[in-house]
Amino acid sequence: MTQVATIDFKTGAFSIPAGSADVLLTFRNVHNLLMQDDSAIAGRVFKAFCTALKPGGVLGVVDHCLPEEMDAAREKTSGYIKRSTVGRLAQEAGFALAAESRINANPKDTYDYPEGVWTLPPSYRLKDVDRAKYAAIGVSDRFTLRFVKAR
Repeated sequence: MTQVATIDFKTGAFSIPAGSADVLLTFRNVHNLLMQDDSAIAGRVFKAFCTALKPGGVLGVVDHCLPEEMDAAREKTSGYIKRSTVGRLAQEAGFALAAESRINANPKDTYDYPEGVWTLPPSYRLKDVDRAKYAAIGVSDRFTLRFVKAR
């Protein structure tokens, strides 16, 4: 059964009962957690993910990829995040990295746009300014990670 879940960022309360989920997927959401005023939100959410999963359960994460050599401060403003940041959050919550893929990679992405990731399609935050240029780049470079809850 597929279910859309809700989570309270302030408390970590999750609409999925503890130990009941086989798989949780989050697409382009972790950057939003990191951009909040409360720096503990991302950790609380990852802990809630881990609590909701059965032992051996899988957490899939797709997000906008900030290259590791770039300044981590950009994670608070650009919409891009480092793969290592997600890895750290997951590990601290009780997950182990099981696999990763560059299936959603975009080598045309240069990560340096006036409105961050939202400059690119589908958002086009700059509206018609350089729209053809950003359309040619396409969507953001993304990582795809698969974590497993420790037994």
